[in-house]
Amino acid sequence: TMATQRGYQMGRWLAGRLMKELGLVSCQQPTYRYKRGGHEHVAIPNYLERQFAVTEPNQVWCGDVTYIWTGKRWAYLAVVLDLFARKPV
Repeated sequence: TMATQRGYQMGRWLAGRLMKELGLVSCQQPTYRYKRGGHEHVAIPNYLERQFAVTEPNQVWCGDVTYIWTGKRWAYLAVVLDLFARKPV
C-alpha cells in the first residue's frame, strides 16, 4: 500500500480507524450469505464416479452456475461443457 511504501506501518484496524475518523466508507460489497435449503433434496445418482477420461464427443456433459455482480444487479452465468473437447457446448 501507499502507506507502507512511505515507511508507515499500516494494519487493517489502523486503516479502519483512520477511515472512520475521516468519514470514509469502503465501497467493497459484503460477502453474500447463501440461504440454506429448508428441506431435503432427492439424492441424484453419481453416474460419472469421477471418471473424467471420455473417449468420444457428446458422451458426458457437465455444467455449473455462478453469479456475477454487474455493478447494479446480479447476473447468472451458466456453462455446459463437453468433457471430451473441454469446451462449452
